[in-house]
Amino acid sequence: MTEQQEASEDAVMTRIGQAVILLHAGDREEARNRLGEIWSEIGTEGDSLHRCTLAHYLADAQDDPAEELAWDLRALTAAHADADGPGPPAAVRVFYPSLHLSLAADYVKLRRPEAARIHLARARAATGALADDGYGNGVRAAIARLERRLAAEPAQPAERRRPFPEQNQ
Repeated sequence: MTEQQEASEDAVMTRIGQAVILLHAGDREEARNRLGEIWSEIGTEGDSLHRCTLAHYLADAQDDPAEELAWDLRALTAAHADADGPGPPAAVRVFYPSLHLSLAADYVKLRRPEAARIHLARARAATGALADDGYGNGVRAAIARLERRLAAEPAQPAERRRPFPEQNQ
């Protein structure tokens, strides 16, 4: 990769990081606007790690739970885009627990506990890729909290379950 390409990719991640700072500071609208601009620039064919990261944070910036779900599904789709060969590269594998945890939380908000349980199980199964550090421990703790919450809710009867939405980009 050339220095110019590396600098360009670093610039995209820097811009995403700046928007995330706004998001964490509570300025959801400005964060959503900035992240949306970056998404428009890189498009659906851009670098999959950028798309995954961007869509993951765009989900967090949404006010509507259905829109949040749509962006989290885009993030998962982008993560799968790097899965050539026996599985995704390590750089992407560390995102799977968080991506599935986010999807589980989305489905809880949408009152779809069965879909939430499926993604929570996938999040738990993917935790082997996490390091024993602040990020990894935080994701594992969040999975455990959501597991406890869902354990208290009854499962839906099969006839009331809704199918998964398409993973459209």
